[in-house]
Amino acid sequence: MLDHVFTDAIGALRDAFEAAFLERQAFDEHFQVDVLLGDLSWETSYGLPGEGQPPRVVAHVNFDWPTWSQTSYRRWYVDEVLDQLPAIEMEIVFRVQRLRQQPDRSIVDPVAVETSPLIGDGRLERAGTTIEIAYLDPVDPVDARDISSGAIDGGPEAEYAIEVTYEGLYELAEQTLADGSSTLLDEHFGALGGWIAATLVKLGDLKLEFLPADDGEA
Repeated sequence: MLDHVFTDAIGALRDAFEAAFLERQAFDEHFQVDVLLGDLSWETSYGLPGEGQPPRVVAHVNFDWPTWSQTSYRRWYVDEVLDQLPAIEMEIVFRVQRLRQQPDRSIVDPVAVETSPLIGDGRLERAGTTIEIAYLDPVDPVDARDISSGAIDGGPEAEYAIEVTYEGLYELAEQTLADGSSTLLDEHFGALGGWIAATLVKLGDLKLEFLPADDGEA
């Protein structure tokens, strides 16, 4: 296992999600390296358990470890000099999907507050709201001819989703840079994981009408 403060942060958030009994969307997880710029990124998605695929509500998490953070971390690790605190650039996207009708933007406002709780010395800020409309094209040519000829009323079914995005920086305190020397990562990312879990539950409780899951579950 790679011994690095970035992977320590990933592990701390994973532990927080597991403690909250959230369900990882395995095929949505990626660990990538930008071969041109040198940035590291980790993407993952978690939803509420037992909701089928895709889940009604999901949180997409994106952690970026930019090259300037790596430079600062390496300088501390090799030379024991810390000129600038390295930081993880974070983006959290809360997504409510499988909606039967187009939602009003304000439906999420009581749940999606302007800022996250305090995470270390900073907070994530709400950056924007997106409403998505997806038209599900017919896959059966016979059904498609029937619809176009008027034999079947209506057209391609629409599926809606709404997303709320949060962005921010998590600056790493010096005592967290040494592996195993501090519990701050567990505390801070435990708070982040708890907030994400609570927000997913509140979004799932909104009075919205959902389409059935692909696997037939509610």
